[in-house]
Amino acid sequence: MARFAGKVGYGLQIQSAPGVFKDSIVEYPYWGDVLRNTKQLDGDPKVNDDFNASNTISIVADEYANEHFFAIRYVEWAGTRWKVSNVEVQRPRLLLRLGGVYHGVTAPTPS
Repeated sequence: MARFAGKVGYGLQIQSAPGVFKDSIVEYPYWGDVLRNTKQLDGDPKVNDDFNASNTISIVADEYANEHFFAIRYVEWAGTRWKVSNVEVQRPRLLLRLGGVYHGVTAPTPS
């Protein structure tokens, strides 16, 4: 079984103006195991095929992860940010099922 060490991005809704909410992304480092390491190509006829990781990563969850698992947006793994398509709570762990490449808002880089 492969080991995992990477960042998990959480998207929290912050009100930027009256009635306007935006995702504010924060990242936290986690460690765990890669339970399933597969790839999947979408079979639709396109110029560029969609690539899905179809991996499952098990992280050791802290208090923040257990309270905010619904807000997990992506996992940074193997040099890429991957969308988290499903989160399963199995205390003391969270099982993160990955989907395609994440192209959304990310955490600001420290200066």
